[in-house]
Amino acid sequence: MALKSSPARTHAIFPTGTCSGRSHSRRRAGLRPRPASQLPHRLQPEASVIVSEPIILGIETSCDETAAAVVQCGTRVRSNVIATQHELHRRYTGVVPEIASRAHLQRIVPVIREALSMAGIGYDNLDAVAVGHRPGLIGSLLVATSAAKALAWSLGVPLVGIDHIVAHLHAGLLDAEPVEFPAIGLVVSGGHTSLFLVHRPLEVDLLGKTIDDAAGEAFDKAAVILGLGYPGGPALDGLAQTGSDRACDLPVAMLGRDSLDFSFSGLKTALLYAVCGQPQRRGRGHAFPRDASQLTQQQKANFAASFQRAAVTAIMRKLMRALERFDVRTLLVGGGVSANSRLRAELGELAQRRGLDLRLPKTEYCLDNAAMIAGLAAAKFAAGDFDDWSLSASTQSEIADGRVIV
Repeated sequence: MALKSSPARTHAIFPTGTCSGRSHSRRRAGLRPRPASQLPHRLQPEASVIVSEPIILGIETSCDETAAAVVQCGTRVRSNVIATQHELHRRYTGVVPEIASRAHLQRIVPVIREALSMAGIGYDNLDAVAVGHRPGLIGSLLVATSAAKALAWSLGVPLVGIDHIVAHLHAGLLDAEPVEFPAIGLVVSGGHTSLFLVHRPLEVDLLGKTIDDAAGEAFDKAAVILGLGYPGGPALDGLAQTGSDRACDLPVAMLGRDSLDFSFSGLKTALLYAVCGQPQRRGRGHAFPRDASQLTQQQKANFAASFQRAAVTAIMRKLMRALERFDVRTLLVGGGVSANSRLRAELGELAQRRGLDLRLPKTEYCLDNAAMIAGLAAAKFAAGDFDDWSLSASTQSEIADGRVIV
């Protein structure tokens, strides 16, 4: 891979062409949920209407957040409703898939209704329904995918399937100004840690990804080791503010001179041994000589700060490698870990040094949300790229295979 390659630049609002006033067919061949005679005149197959500012309902249930949002013109968020499940999973210090999917079933309809109410619109005002249908927990994904298909079918509007990972790259563009492409994209979440070269809103190259734990997963496990509860990432970040980040020398995995991949499992294990000591036995009967309950609050804070420094350093070093390799002026960041205070601060300093246009999401768009789903869907809507009723939920993201036309 050549250093400092220079892809062609475009300058456009993300997504490109969404509000251009072009004429879009509201239906594509094969997308006929009801006979034309039963559709409102504006949705009959032969009709083509100008949708200059499409209003799209987004639905998201990939993990443990039940979310719905209404976004107009790809970036204007009219509502963003999220029902979290932290209280359901706290006792398990992690997400239990069966509990998550059942909670989504209970909450999906009220959340959608609340999103429409907050946006001040009704179902008849929607131009499309978008859904994050991959990747995630299969039981959870099925709830949103089924709801979106049912709504699109009953309303006679297009159905747009969205890759959840790519949507995180759109989060920093919500309620924002135009952005220049190409860009480097960084997604840091509980399930994924990946670097991308974003050529255009719907075309991305995978540059690197985690080979084991995701960054957010590592933060949550570190919080469990330190006895901080669930969700662990925010708790660890808060505690780290009062600790010394040099109190414990924890490893930063680089995986070779040219690698853009990430690894956090060694960091997590190093913290475990630093806090609890070396295991006295191996296998099922393993035991540690101590645990976090024997630490003072200051010692916990020092471990938290040291862990956070090592994790963020690993992310930043790989990001800087990517920026050295590609000549870009824009940096898109998304995912739950993008809310981390140290990461946000270091990203801001990096952008200032390099003169980059850094697009960090607002805190409400860092965690899983439906606004990013609906926002990215506007680009597919503008291109007339709709899905039919065979759209399925998938635990895998196709983007992991390389270049994807989203």
